[in-house]
Amino acid sequence: MKGILGKKVGMTQIFDDKGEVIPVTVIEAGPCFVTQKKTLERDGYTAIQVGMQEAKPKHLTKGQLGHLEKAKLPPLRHLREIRLSSVDEYEVGQRLTVAMFESGEQVDIVGTSKGRGFAGTIKRHGFKRQPKTHGQSDRERAPGSIGAMMSPSRVFKGTRMAGHMGVARVTAQNLRVVLVDEERNLLAVNGSVPGANGGLVLIKQSRKS
Repeated sequence: MKGILGKKVGMTQIFDDKGEVIPVTVIEAGPCFVTQKKTLERDGYTAIQVGMQEAKPKHLTKGQLGHLEKAKLPPLRHLREIRLSSVDEYEVGQRLTVAMFESGEQVDIVGTSKGRGFAGTIKRHGFKRQPKTHGQSDRERAPGSIGAMMSPSRVFKGTRMAGHMGVARVTAQNLRVVLVDEERNLLAVNGSVPGANGGLVLIKQSRKS
């Protein structure tokens, strides 16, 4: 298992050797630093903590600064944990780059979806519209009945209704790596990636491949 942090740059398209168009998402991945190792004996699970993007010390808390100074690393804006089966091959302070990935490899990418605000049931859950005829004047996009009146005389928990949509952790699985540019720290994957341009993403080796 391996992983790295990155920032979504945006979508574009490239041509393969056959001249076919491949829609890709470009990610500026790394360089990252291993800021901490977590072991089964001490922490109860195995993982590494990685940090990315140097920042001014005033933008970090004193706890974060002390944690990074202990590892002899500069102030890093983003810190995330990556669960691993073994951390023996990693050392605190180690530099991680896109070179760990290869073209054709399958990856999972975790991001935060775009915020859609308060959304209705059609947009949020894919409900169908109600009929426009038979006296329906203002009920076209309404959800309709949400429960029986006499029994159980309440609305069940988890009923799909209108509400806040987006700003949730989303994982896009089994995306194929199309391009690896070590000089510019760029990674291009086939298809779309959750979140807005400039959003933080976590790129991990695919769990299902």
